[in-house]
Amino acid sequence: MTNRKTSTFLALAIAAAIFATSPTRAADKLTVLLDWFVNPDHAPLYVALERGYFTEAGLTVEFIEPADPNLPPRLVAAGKAEIAISYQPQLHLQIAAGLPLARIGTLVATPLSSLVVLRDGPVHSIADLKGRKVGYSVGGFEDAILGAMLAKNGLSLGDVTLINVNFNLSPALISGKVDAVIGAFRNFELNQLDILKRPGRAFYVEEEGVPAYDELIVIAHRDKLADPRYAKFIAAIERGAQYLVNHPDKSWKLFIKGRENKLENELNKRAWRDTLPRFALRPGALDRGRYQRFAEFLKDRGLLKTTVPVDGYAIELSRETSR
Repeated sequence: MTNRKTSTFLALAIAAAIFATSPTRAADKLTVLLDWFVNPDHAPLYVALERGYFTEAGLTVEFIEPADPNLPPRLVAAGKAEIAISYQPQLHLQIAAGLPLARIGTLVATPLSSLVVLRDGPVHSIADLKGRKVGYSVGGFEDAILGAMLAKNGLSLGDVTLINVNFNLSPALISGKVDAVIGAFRNFELNQLDILKRPGRAFYVEEEGVPAYDELIVIAHRDKLADPRYAKFIAAIERGAQYLVNHPDKSWKLFIKGRENKLENELNKRAWRDTLPRFALRPGALDRGRYQRFAEFLKDRGLLKTTVPVDGYAIELSRETSR
């Protein structure tokens, strides 16, 4: 991103003004920081909004796109935001860094990240990456994912050259700057490449040595989990997800309502189709074993020094508090 320091400063200032605790704030108002700009990954949120499920739960919900995708968890941890949409892999690292966060729900229940190459390129298997260049956006975590995938295929990180391409994954691949990219979302980059007439081939992380994980999750401050609004929010999302899978065409219209100029395009239509089967139908349910396995994976890859009990950073909210 350009002018990241300026954007970060402005975002923090704006967030502080928006989220500052005030005794006059309406008890049912809930502001949610998204992980990125509005896209089909957020479909259950907007279906719940447009169907009135939040209102029926006694909530007035506002979604805010971040100026910097790294900010939402930090703002929640600092008490400047109430809840945010984030990622399970990052949550493990944030907990290790001492941030007081906890997962309270799941939005997208399967990995979306993948290793992508051009279909007509020289890479037909992961083993073909030896001596080649691999682009990435987020150092550390994506290195660990790639390292595990390479190891399963008899290679190591030393067998490839890593190049930081920031968020230009598809352009870097198409231009030949790199031979593969790690961290490409299978519901977006693959469709983007196809639309640009340069179809790609994906190697899925969960099939190549990486434990399955929740891609998108809902997080809150660890000390504020008793807030009754949170359970109501998760219950409304569940209603949104159920309606979404039962009525995908009607839900698409609800999703783009008032945002047609921004969202109604071929890439989002394809991403919508490919993301539908990946939403959590029980967003409040927690698979503790999945979180423990992924924490152990990160420890084995050298990203965590130790693992901590799952109950310390991931919970199921009581439905009783949503009534």
